[in-house]
Amino acid sequence: MVRVAALAVAAAIVIGCGGSGDENEAGEGSGTSEATQTLQETEPTDDAEVADGAEPEDDAEPADEAEVVEEDEGVDDVETVEEAEPVDEDETMEDPHPVRIRDISDVEDSVIVEDDVGVVVRDGTRLSAKVFRPVEAGTYPVIMAFTAYGKDLGPDQYPSVLDNAALPDFDMGTFEVSPWTSWEGPDPATWVPEGYGVVYLDVRGYFDSEGDASVLSAQDAEDFYDVIEWAGAQEWSNGNVGTMGVSYLAISQWVAAGAKPPSLKAMVPWEGQTDSFREVLYHGGVPETAFTEFWLTRVNGLANTPPLPPFEVFSQVHPDPQAMKAFQPETFVRPVLAEVPALVAATWSDQGLHTRGSFEGFKQSSATEKWLYTHGQPKWSTFYGDEAFEYQQAFFDHFLKGVDNGMDSRSAVRLEVRETLDEYEVRFEDEWPLARTEYQELYLDGSSGELSATTQLDETSVVEYDPLSGSATFTVTFDEDTELTGNMKLRLWVSTTEGSDMDLFVGVHKLDLDGDEVHFYAKTGYTRGPVAMGWLRVSERALDEDRSTPWQPVLSHDNPLPLAAGEIVPVDIEILPSSTLFRAGESLQLTVQGADLFEHPALAHAYSRDINTGMHAIHTGGEFDSHLLVPQIPR
Repeated sequence: MVRVAALAVAAAIVIGCGGSGDENEAGEGSGTSEATQTLQETEPTDDAEVADGAEPEDDAEPADEAEVVEEDEGVDDVETVEEAEPVDEDETMEDPHPVRIRDISDVEDSVIVEDDVGVVVRDGTRLSAKVFRPVEAGTYPVIMAFTAYGKDLGPDQYPSVLDNAALPDFDMGTFEVSPWTSWEGPDPATWVPEGYGVVYLDVRGYFDSEGDASVLSAQDAEDFYDVIEWAGAQEWSNGNVGTMGVSYLAISQWVAAGAKPPSLKAMVPWEGQTDSFREVLYHGGVPETAFTEFWLTRVNGLANTPPLPPFEVFSQVHPDPQAMKAFQPETFVRPVLAEVPALVAATWSDQGLHTRGSFEGFKQSSATEKWLYTHGQPKWSTFYGDEAFEYQQAFFDHFLKGVDNGMDSRSAVRLEVRETLDEYEVRFEDEWPLARTEYQELYLDGSSGELSATTQLDETSVVEYDPLSGSATFTVTFDEDTELTGNMKLRLWVSTTEGSDMDLFVGVHKLDLDGDEVHFYAKTGYTRGPVAMGWLRVSERALDEDRSTPWQPVLSHDNPLPLAAGEIVPVDIEILPSSTLFRAGESLQLTVQGADLFEHPALAHAYSRDINTGMHAIHTGGEFDSHLLVPQIPR
């Protein structure tokens, strides 16, 4: 390895206004010396994750346990990176921590590492980058990641959320990265030997980058534009830049793509929310209180100048969605502005954080060439796994190197259809949602607790439950193999005996032939999750009619509608995307209750106890067309 010290001698360059498409000149500071790389020893201010924070969705890719059915993609074989053996197999078997640090002695002499490379953007602010590139002379495409978590913090300083792997009912799998790999970023020890440069950037106001911090703002968009153009102009660059990363490092890519830098030619946003109000702060209008508190504290703690109000102030506003709308800083996360080719990863197993936004990002992207990689496994082990790398490399080779490898003829959607926690099949589709979806109403019967695929019952019935301790359940058993892939929607007619509001928590579960629940991965590697979830604060039930579809209601959050005690109102609840196969004789069970479906360190809604009073009721039959709309796929 050759290490380049670029401190005072920064590769500083002032770049012109963004969005013009003008080429910008770039200069690179020099001064090389050979040294042994050491990891930065500074502890992060908060040891939980920001991008994923408590959201860490383990991503352990099942090795041989999963049944995988693949079609011929017509893509040339792409060499994949083989996983290195753990240093100590006995120790590995006993250690539940998911990270394995790769020995880089075989590649370090072929990589130039440039620390604290300065990039001066249009307003004169110096941002700090870290560059990894091949020693061999030539020009190479660039893979870039924008991070608020510290570009110099390697795997020995990853957030303590990974320690949750040792908790009961958690499994984050394992993933191997080099000491060079910043949290949730591309591994330079993997990509540089494949003929790429890798650039990490501390975003404005974080770690070694100057300026006042913000959160995925229009200012960040200008910065990302400038830094992408700087990277494309380096003498070792071929002028083609791609972006890559997980969570915050995925969301920031939508910010960058919206600025339309000419050198940006491809993007790989791997699981990232795209609507913080609907996907992080509020779930169906219900305030989320675990990850939100953590992330706010984390973002402020890591910043040189905190970009958000302190938690003490935030917590006064957060219980009221309407107050938060006026309080929340505006971001520049706008997938509709993204036009470059995109490989988007979306998961069934991060509901409550990145699941919804990943699918929305894919749907909303204006790119004419885009692919969707779905999965239901732990987050990070999937991102760094062999199959994902084959997709990522084929994508970047095609769009950044111009390799004719058949990527442009590959099916648009890799679909993972789950059967159990670690059994699934993979097939390929041409669009999302699937065009051949047949939406089926399953009507709730309050008298029997059944879901009926026949017509709605004539007789009305009411199911009551205590929102603080009880629930209502409805079940249907399938008489043939049934695949449900896509969004579900729950229409309910509800009332409460007391108070002016209701918080509804919805779970869709799979029961096996014996009536036992089949669990799936949920947020941060939790292994006892349901098929899918949804939430609604009833006073926030007004829909955005322009954005809603028959299978996906979208709340407007601009017309609060409080209840009166005893008033019966209809509500439509968005249930997040999933893909699950139910065998003949297996059952789907719908649960509605007034509290979280399970306890989780990074997913909670603590304010609901103050909202839910009295007894809740669900009305079915007759004029009350309460039903679950399911996306059935012909097989």
